[in-house]
Parts: sequence; structure tokens; C-alpha cells
Amino acid sequence: MSLEVSETALKGISRSDFFGTRIGKWFSTVILFSLDYVAIVAALLTVFFLWDTVVRWFMPAAPLVLPEQLVYIVVPFIYLLLLIYSGMYHKRLPVDQCAEAIFKIVIFSTMVIAGILFFTKKEIPISHAFILFNGVFAFVYLVLLRYFAKRFLIRLGLWQKPVVLVGAGKTAEILAENFAQEPQLGYQIVGLIEDHGRERPLVNKYPNIGKFIHAEQAIQRSGVQDVFIAAPGLDRQTMLNLIYRIQPYVRNLTVVPDLFGIPLSNMEVETLYKDKTVMLKIQNNLAKLRNRLLKRLFDMALGSMIFVLILPVLFLLAILIRAESAGPVLYIAKRLGKGGKEFLCFKFRTMHPNADSMLAAYFAKYPDAKEEWDKYAKLKGYDPRVTKTGRWLRKYSLDELPQVLNVLIGNMSLVGPRPYLPREKERMGYMAPTILETVPGITGLWQVSGRNEIDFEGRLQMDSWYVRNWSLWQDIVLLIKTIGVVAGKKGAY
Repeated sequence: MSLEVSETALKGISRSDFFGTRIGKWFSTVILFSLDYVAIVAALLTVFFLWDTVVRWFMPAAPLVLPEQLVYIVVPFIYLLLLIYSGMYHKRLPVDQCAEAIFKIVIFSTMVIAGILFFTKKEIPISHAFILFNGVFAFVYLVLLRYFAKRFLIRLGLWQKPVVLVGAGKTAEILAENFAQEPQLGYQIVGLIEDHGRERPLVNKYPNIGKFIHAEQAIQRSGVQDVFIAAPGLDRQTMLNLIYRIQPYVRNLTVVPDLFGIPLSNMEVETLYKDKTVMLKIQNNLAKLRNRLLKRLFDMALGSMIFVLILPVLFLLAILIRAESAGPVLYIAKRLGKGGKEFLCFKFRTMHPNADSMLAAYFAKYPDAKEEWDKYAKLKGYDPRVTKTGRWLRKYSLDELPQVLNVLIGNMSLVGPRPYLPREKERMGYMAPTILETVPGITGLWQVSGRNEIDFEGRLQMDSWYVRNWSLWQDIVLLIKTIGVVAGKKGAY
């Protein structure tokens, strides 16, 4: 492709497309800032209303006095200052990372506000419980308003940021896929720079605006200020040459290395300026005792609450199972636990007592079903072993409720890798040591990403990724996502 051909491709990128970007950057900031202010004030007024009505109804007390300067100036100032300092008005984060950042800001803001009120308790007699509830509502309002505001700004074309990808290989494909899956990032790919246009599937989706040799000219003519170099296959000298040529013409230049699959959530970047060396320090969070204790405390606290709440449901389901077919209510099977040690996993029985012989007879009659079983370790369609009640239990994942007992015992977690069968250990291959580094979970990354739609290899990759990238916040997010997946019955068989 010559430079003239690049000019032709650039005609499809109208400069009017970037008009919304230039004014949209400032307009979006004003909108988000204003909505953050509204969210913070609304949180205070909500807690004040609940406190002055519901709480006083149960516990009669003097009316709560909430100074206006505290509501409309002091508290919003603290929150907004931390939001600005954290870069929340220019960072483009996925929904869960945005919520995590806001969660930390709310915690710190709550501590600062509590400190201020402690020294002014005579003038402003507000309890710590009020401040705590304010933090809860502030978090909910900030996350929700920002989520819907960004969706609205995207529809108006004001939150979108045009970008050019240098490279169109596998790394660029993964990057483009991530942009599509996280529309709230606002990244809009308007062009590619690639030497092997005909060989790259990505070129069929986006215009190829030039070759590497004309990269700076193509970018300059496009008017784009954000460029991603996603070509890790380039040799060192070519990559350096490309970076130095492009840098003067853009505001933001991002180099995307081929590190997909490596644990990145807590990676630390260190530099040695004298030797111009960059070091990436990878940590294994679950190898730290404090993190394992934190995960266990979280499981015990939330698991105990869940068990108390579902106890009547457990009794009711047990009666239904026993009424339909003879046999035990619980299905107790061996599963691989931490360190590869086997443990007894509890589930409600969803199959007939003679399930194994029924399955063998079914495979003999339908060989295609055997191939499906070998690939997914499940029968996605009709399964002759499953009872009518069992199908309903599986549909809503109610058969897994007794595993809360495993969580309280300690051989399972609320969130973790899939509980694999002992016979599957050899099939897990080199990923087994990583996955078996922690206890399995009732739910996990594979559960919210397609469940039984994902083949065995895909589950292994997701489970190993989870173990290496563990965080408490990630567990909370996966639990919330599980509710939506179960309600939608996605991937349940």
C-alpha cells in the first residue's frame, strides 16, 4: 500500500467525527463532575431522610440537625477532591475497575469525614453509623450515576475517543475485542496501520490507513491523538524507531506487549534509569498469608449469613427430591481440593440412583452424545440420568446450595476455581498446580463467563487466571455477576 492509497483510506475518517471528541472531553468532564456532586449530596439527604423517619420511628430521639454547609460544601468537596486526585475524570476504566476505584475513594472519604466530625462533635452531633450509611449510599449512587451517564454520553458520541492501532495481528485482535466488550471505555478504532493487510482479519473490520513506513504521516493526517502499538512481533530496533517517529504527533502513545494470560492485577513496574531497564514484578496474592486469611474471613462471614437465610429453602428442596425418587437427598462426591487433596463435596441429588448404567446405555445408543461428553464433561441437551426435579434444580443452580456447608467447613470457598473430579487431574496438565493452589468455589470466573458453554480447556485457563489474579474485590464482583447469570439461566444444563 502506497502513501496515496493511505490517503484514500483516510477519506473515510471524517474530521467531523472528532469534533464531538474535542468538545466532548470537556463536556463529559462537566457532566460527570456535576453528577458526582449530585450523587454525594443525594447520599447525605437519603440517609438523613431514613434516619429522621425510619430510625426515629424505632428509636425515638431528638431530630437530627444536618448543617447545610456540611451537606452542600464540606462533604462534596472531600469526595470531589479525591475523585479528581484519583484521575476519575480522565481515566477510562472497565465497570468493575471503576467501581473498585470509587469504593476506595468512598472508604478514604468516610475516614476523613469521620475525623472532621470527631473534632466538631459538639457543634455537629452526628453518629458514626450515619457516616457509615452515607458511605454506602454514596458508593451506590456514584457507581450507578457514572454508569448510566457514560452510556448516555456514548450514545451522544461525546465519550468516545478515536484511536489508531499500529498492528493488526493477534494482539491487536484481542485488544479490539476488549474494546468491544467494554464499551464504557469509549475507545473507537478508526484505523489500522499494518504491512500485511490482506492476511489480517482485523483489516476487514477497520480501514487500513497505511504501512509502518508511513505511520507518522497517516496518524498526522487522521487527526487522532491516541495510538496503540499492538505489534509485539516487531524487533527491538523497529519498535524503537516506530515509537520515536509517532510520539511527536500524538498526546498518548500506548505500547501493548504480548502479556496476555500473565497475572497483571498487582503487577509492579520498576525502572533502572541508568541502564534504561524496565522490570515487571509479578506477585501471587494467594501465596500471602494475610490474603488467604482475608479470603477465609470473608467466606465465613458471608457464608454464615447465606446459610441462615437459605435454611428453610434447603428443607423444602430436600422434601421435593425425596418425594420424586428413592435415594439419598444429597449427592456426596469426591472432588479435588487445595493441594490436590480429595474432599467430599455436597450437592442436592439431581439424578436417578442407577445413573451410571443409564448413561452407558445412552452412549451405546447415541455415539454423538459420547463425543459431547468427552469435550464438555456435560450433556448440554437431554440427559437421561436427570430427574424432573433435578432439571429444575440445575436450571437455577439450586443443586449447589448445600455447598455452603463446604464453605463453612473450609474445603470450599464462595468464589474459586471449578471443583474438578479426581479423574480430571491428569487432564488438567501443567495448570493443575496453579488451580489447586486454593480451594475450589461454588461460583467462579468460568461460571459467569458461559458456564457449560465453555469447553474444558477454556475452564482451565479461566481458573488458572483467577488464582493468579485473585483479589477480594474480584470475588465480590464475581458474586454479583453470578446472581445475573443464574437468574438468566445462561449455560445451565
